Amino acid sequence: MRTKVMTYTGIFTAAAGLALVTGCSTGNAQPAPAAPAAPTAQAISGLFTDWNAALATGDAEKVADLYAPDAVLLPTVSNKVRTNRAEIVDYFQHFLKNKPGGKIEQEVVNVLDADTAVNTGIYRFGLTQDGVAQEVEARYTFVYELREGKWLIVNHHSSAMPEKK
Repeated sequence: MRTKVMTYTGIFTAAAGLALVTGCSTGNAQPAPAAPAAPTAQAISGLFTDWNAALATGDAEKVADLYAPDAVLLPTVSNKVRTNRAEIVDYFQHFLKNKPGGKIEQEVVNVLDADTAVNTGIYRFGLTQDGVAQEVEARYTFVYELREGKWLIVNHHSSAMPEKK
């Protein structure tokens, strides 16, 4: 009998010691950290303004800085899918020669979570090709991810509108 008492006492003492070591105390419980707040649709919409401002610099590297290293670009005026920074820079080196300036005509912003959002819709670009100013209307989708505190484009699809007005 004495052996059983010692065993139960030993188990109780070990359990109490473990609770102290692991911090299992109701008085010292720490709340779980709050999940980061999701961005507003307005904040995501503003990322287009940043992208358009980068286009205005005429610097393909500055535009590419807005894309994640593993981004995919399906551009408006190229048949080639761009899947890395060098290919994205190459596309914009050619596209920026047309002095593009974009304006969103219609957009739908979906904030998926605190780190992911989609902006899709229709934009219109003013371009100058061979000295002639023109406008091109296109559909677009930008998929953004928050990486290391910075919103980056991880997927960008743009295609000219199929029906002419």
